[in-house]
Amino acid sequence: MRVLAVSNQKGGVGKTTTAINLGTALAAIGERVLIVDMDPQGNASTGLGVPRETRRVTIYDVVVDGRSIADAAVETAVPGLSIVPADADMSGVEIELSQADRRSYRLRDALAATGAGQTGYDYVLIDCPPSLNLLTLNAMAAADAVLVPLQCEFFALEGLSQLMRTIDMVRQSLNPALEIQGLVLTMYDRRNALSGQVANDVRSHFGDKVYDAVIPRNVRVSEAPSFGKPALIYDLKCAGSQAYLRLAREVVARERLRRAA
Repeated sequence: MRVLAVSNQKGGVGKTTTAINLGTALAAIGERVLIVDMDPQGNASTGLGVPRETRRVTIYDVVVDGRSIADAAVETAVPGLSIVPADADMSGVEIELSQADRRSYRLRDALAATGAGQTGYDYVLIDCPPSLNLLTLNAMAAADAVLVPLQCEFFALEGLSQLMRTIDMVRQSLNPALEIQGLVLTMYDRRNALSGQVANDVRSHFGDKVYDAVIPRNVRVSEAPSFGKPALIYDLKCAGSQAYLRLAREVVARERLRRAA
């Protein structure tokens, strides 16, 4: 079971879109996937068609009350893809866990208690909130690696340096084994020279940590969440869906190389 935190402290870079559609694409090529929605907005849950009124056990119950991942996981309409949903209760986690033991390891302990053998998951994708708070720290403490969606715009580069400092801090204090799984270039517009410049700058700095698959700006990908569907279910043939399928194959290929090393 490989646990990946989908994280970037800058908002609007495509974290939730990437978590939903990468998870769907991984399931489509035969992997068993769990998405953990750690954002109080619960957008990943909505985007996978889990209505708010049906979220009886959420990630809040897992990290605060000690409920199991198995209790909270909900099967989605995508075969092989489940989600632990979130709701607005997550906003109060920071205060409620202020004096709790292992407050930064609640998600890690919950995932460890399930174990790959019981759940059968190959990948766990944690959709992080766009800020550095206890929820993000829980995600990074639980993760094997961080997958970073990066919008192809100038301000995204500034946010990236902040994220790298956060990852270094987590390595020093919470999770020494945390690594960068890779960077995903999102919202790429080939008609915009700045998109190409940002992509080149990121590749020159991070080298092969940047995935070859690039996620383009795509109307169908933006429309899909309003129908409670991943883009791959909403429109498999659109450019965005095909890009996420390429990304999924690349993620799996890199994992096989890592395990063989």
